[in-house]
Amino acid sequence: MPEGKIIKALSGFYYVLDGENVIQCRGRGVFRKNKITPLVGDYVVYQAENDTDGYILEIKERKNELVRPPIANVDQAILVFSAVEPEFSTLLLDRFLVLVEANGIDPVIVISKIDLLSTENMKRIQTFIEDYRTIGYQVISTSSITNEGIELLLPYIKNKISVIAGQSGVGKSSLLNALNPELELKTNDISTHLGRGKHTTRHVELIELEDGLVADTPGFSSLDFIGIEVEDLSYCFPEIYKIGQSCKFRGCLHDKEPKCAVKEAVENGTIKKYRYDHYMEFLEEIRDRKPRY
Repeated sequence: MPEGKIIKALSGFYYVLDGENVIQCRGRGVFRKNKITPLVGDYVVYQAENDTDGYILEIKERKNELVRPPIANVDQAILVFSAVEPEFSTLLLDRFLVLVEANGIDPVIVISKIDLLSTENMKRIQTFIEDYRTIGYQVISTSSITNEGIELLLPYIKNKISVIAGQSGVGKSSLLNALNPELELKTNDISTHLGRGKHTTRHVELIELEDGLVADTPGFSSLDFIGIEVEDLSYCFPEIYKIGQSCKFRGCLHDKEPKCAVKEAVENGTIKKYRYDHYMEFLEEIRDRKPRY
């Protein structure tokens, strides 16, 4: 039986890439019966007599999956955050990073719209960039207008499945258009009333780009920490997890425990206070989460 990868899901049809051919398929009824939904990014076994009448017979085991946006087998997340319009937010970036880290997906941080920065704001953004690079994250500054930094992103895309995500209006589609102008993806201006962008992407689709596949998605419609427990959170903050190995008590949550190496590192500046503050905010959020039955 032939195998391929789902690159688009739309109106009950799944478009399976097999080599250079794309076959339009439906899912078997048994998937619906077993409450299994094929996802973009799934590796599947299919059967087809022609390019428009195929059926997905089997979904291969997934290495990871995201619920919103619905996509599987992602190698990395390109997290796009604008320097301005909307304003750069370390709190929102850390929330995205936790979601990505919890799913075992490598993040690449892209700061867009740097052409709009004043000299003063450029220094501020550069400080944050250095902070995240020190932690170990890949950070790239870009401008879709001047094309600055665009070529630095290309090696990360090659031979990988990437999901491009971020707040509405940060320039995700503009970034993809800068990477490949032939895409001509629809973009929209910022809503001045709301201070955020209008949604321009309606479905998940993997786009072939620089020998890789990139998902242009509607973004994360939910940023809840579903499935992340309090003891898991530090794993999603690499510097906190690393230094936390030196805490006196095993299972230290770096909250009220004595002789906590993490709190000591915050005091001496080894861990940035805003990162620790976000960790504590997320910890309380997970603690206050209503149990699911």
